[in-house]
Amino acid sequence: MKHMRFAKAKTDFLEYLEIEQNRSQKTIANYDHYLTRLLDFAGDIHISDIDAEMIRKWRLWLNRLGTNVSDELGKTTQNYHLIALRSFLKFCAKRDIPALPADKIELAKTVRKQVTFLNEEELNNLFAQPEITSVAGLRDRAILELLFSSGLRVSELVGLDRDHVNLKRREFMVRGKGQKDRPIFISQQAAYWIQQYLDKRTDTTRPLFMRYSGTKKVDLTGNFHRLTVRSVQRLVAHYALMAGITKHVSPHTLRHSFATDLLMNGADLRSVQAMLGHSNIATTQIYTHVTDPHLKAVHEKFHDTHQ
Repeated sequence: MKHMRFAKAKTDFLEYLEIEQNRSQKTIANYDHYLTRLLDFAGDIHISDIDAEMIRKWRLWLNRLGTNVSDELGKTTQNYHLIALRSFLKFCAKRDIPALPADKIELAKTVRKQVTFLNEEELNNLFAQPEITSVAGLRDRAILELLFSSGLRVSELVGLDRDHVNLKRREFMVRGKGQKDRPIFISQQAAYWIQQYLDKRTDTTRPLFMRYSGTKKVDLTGNFHRLTVRSVQRLVAHYALMAGITKHVSPHTLRHSFATDLLMNGADLRSVQAMLGHSNIATTQIYTHVTDPHLKAVHEKFHDTHQ
């Protein structure tokens, strides 16, 4: 254990993530990618050789590492590498492998992203764009309504099957990031458009949202393929353009709009955290553009100042 090398420990760590932590294959692949970058930089060193000075040099190396679209890695991407290393070092500590304490690694400070969301007029214009006389148009209207009504991630949306969604109760469970289940609630309007879409369908295949165009729209048995994440991203951007919305609009914009709408109508941050499926409240705090003015309004309305 004392002289374990990095490559062997990395393999053990990835297996631990899969078997004991039940992490998704995508998460495991990401951690593998980030830790392989350390292997590329330092070679197959002993775990005990990973010290503060080596990490400083690795951070400098990462900072100068280009991508196919930029001359350098962004600070957020660099932090993902450090987060992966932190998790790896915690794993080493659990296995009594001498290693640098994970809390010795500080993340780089990053500028908080400005959240893009749509106002009521923009949302109404967006929803009005699909041509609802066709099954594909009804599908698209149902998708737009559901994304805004539920706050679903696009990956969660495309994974839905017909029998997942209870349109009478207007609630269902979804398995999100980290293999965590959370309840999803939808509006009467979203339920109405999903029902309209299902009533128009003539197939009996399981997926909720199907592909109706393209050369690979059906499989070998003649069933329609499930709509992909990329297809949903394209259709949302297409309808936003048709609606005359000048901002960049993606499925995640509708998720932001969902959270913003809840907060502006008085929901607390913890409840929104639960509905979005954020494991950490810090992730939900990107919505301070809503909560900060809201807190000021509450203060002015309820705090009796002396004249």
